[in-house]
Amino acid sequence: MFSILLSPELGHFALALACCLAGAQFVLPLLGNKKYNFHLMNLASPLAWGQFFTLLITFICLVTAALNNDFSVQNILQNSASDKPILYKVTGIWGNHEGSILLWAFILSFFGVLFSSFSHHLPFSLRIKIIAILGGCAAGFELFCLITSNPFLRIWPAPMEGQGMNPLLQDPGLAFHPPILYTGYVGFSIPFAFAVAALMEKRVDAAWGRWIRPWVITAWIFLTAGIAIGSWWSYYVLGWGGYWFWDPVENAALIPWLTGTALLHSALIVEKREALKAWTIFLSIITFSLALCGTFLVRSGILNSVHAFASDPTRGIFILVLLTIICGGALVLFAWQAPLLLFTALFAPLSREGSIILNNILFCSLAAIILVGTLYPPVLQMIDGETISVGKPFFDKTFIPPALIAIFFMAFAPWLAFKKAKIKNLLRPLSIMGIITIIIVIVSFIYLHRFLPAIATGVSFWVIMGALADFSGKLSLFHTSFKNNISRMKNLPRSFYAAYIAHIGVAVTLLGIVGMAYSQQKIVEVPIGTTLHLAGYEWTLESVQKRNGPNYQSEEAVLKISRHNKTICWMFPARHFFPRQQQVITDVAIHTNFIADLYAVLGDNRNNHDKASVYVLRLHFNPLAPWIWIGGFIMILGGIITLIDLCANKNNKKFSMQNMEQSS
Repeated sequence: MFSILLSPELGHFALALACCLAGAQFVLPLLGNKKYNFHLMNLASPLAWGQFFTLLITFICLVTAALNNDFSVQNILQNSASDKPILYKVTGIWGNHEGSILLWAFILSFFGVLFSSFSHHLPFSLRIKIIAILGGCAAGFELFCLITSNPFLRIWPAPMEGQGMNPLLQDPGLAFHPPILYTGYVGFSIPFAFAVAALMEKRVDAAWGRWIRPWVITAWIFLTAGIAIGSWWSYYVLGWGGYWFWDPVENAALIPWLTGTALLHSALIVEKREALKAWTIFLSIITFSLALCGTFLVRSGILNSVHAFASDPTRGIFILVLLTIICGGALVLFAWQAPLLLFTALFAPLSREGSIILNNILFCSLAAIILVGTLYPPVLQMIDGETISVGKPFFDKTFIPPALIAIFFMAFAPWLAFKKAKIKNLLRPLSIMGIITIIIVIVSFIYLHRFLPAIATGVSFWVIMGALADFSGKLSLFHTSFKNNISRMKNLPRSFYAAYIAHIGVAVTLLGIVGMAYSQQKIVEVPIGTTLHLAGYEWTLESVQKRNGPNYQSEEAVLKISRHNKTICWMFPARHFFPRQQQVITDVAIHTNFIADLYAVLGDNRNNHDKASVYVLRLHFNPLAPWIWIGGFIMILGGIITLIDLCANKNNKKFSMQNMEQSS
């Protein structure tokens, strides 16, 4: 009964209705604000909720079509099959262009109602402007869905069976990676709306900085998690032994993360010192613009990427127009109102503000390097038809050195006071840290035999030492009793710890990257029973077994890993053959002790007629590889602690204000 009611036609109608509601959410509150009509202004929240619920119905209808194997819907036909596991029938919805755009619009509508529910403490005029701007952005994406990317397009007569999704996407990591990554992308729509609304209100002050920070941190947490999950998927699914390919779509996620990190820090300065107001507004606009730009690059077809969707020129043009209207309009408004933001608090170059400005410049420079490296090949091809490739060698030479400089200076900010820092207070601790860092670099160079990894190792320990030393110094850990230390630690805000935690996370990730630069690998063709030696381990191919999965056939190797004649573990790398797609996918086996990964990939079966079967094995020893994602988790933890602290402070202020009103 419900399946009949939740038809694709209902989903299509709900999508069209959501687009109309989003348009009304954009127009009516702004019109009411102009005419001082509070009835129109008060429609902002109900329209946001209406848009969210209609998009929820749209999404449920598409999920229902997938679960019911309704192959008359083109989207389901091209991305699903009756023998596909239920999890991948659902997640296959956003594993394609039409579904991913619908997911983007749905998440944007969710942020609209989330903001509407948790923003009653904001000035009414600012609040309804932000809701209206979010509605305008949502209307653009929903119109895009309806005109060029209809997920409910019917095909008659309906085929009996679907084509199935790309087997590479049939993985739990890819089930969660796109929603989390898109939540990060779309989350920056709220700082964007805050910036545009502030320009319309002609007001940017400490309160504005305090209001925007939780939303910036929320988006940053999800974008960090999305990038981390994506790199982990690349590591354990693609079977090439690496974690970052400098693929254009990977770059498209990293660019807004870098500018978003800069925004995260500059918003703090607006709140604490009412400085960097114009810069923070600009970063709010440009970060969301870069997220939209990444969407354009994936779907326009101008970039060659393993992540790119099938291209359609009309889709690329539509997104480019949408990007121009949303981001171009915001930048024009910023240029027009910029003189109003010139007044700012004064500070010395050697101060917390000065340090954050330096790091912001470095982070934005890193984003610019990636943007140029990503766009240069297609731009050159459009100009003179020449085809070139910009990959790992370019980014290793242009990105890594300034990235190390940025991470090095990251350790300074917590040591510096706001407005003006005193050099004499810094000389002793920084001198000791500097000497230890130089010793670490020298020892690392002797051991690693390469200059850049040695520098990176030193920078990692510099950041960790800086965080721990500043933490102990501010608490006076070694100058007061243990009881006083515990009391101080309890009374400090959570965000005090969060900054140190996040910075240590960056250092841990950097150490993991250094370790991966010294991975060892061996690619061999061996018969069953052969023992190989790599990195002090014995790898023995015991057997290869055939198995059948839900919609694939597989060969699974049994590898015994030993060291000094003692069995360490058993590993089971496999190859899955998907008959429907006629595609082979590797299933990587990884054993970790959190210091290093043992990594095995089963390749082709080289059957030599009467001789025993010979299998291709790719074996890797990846030192410190787990630290890349442990560091990412630590960064996310730091962000979550900051977010909890900001929300708790906001609730405490609300409670205090209510008590004052009751007492008066």
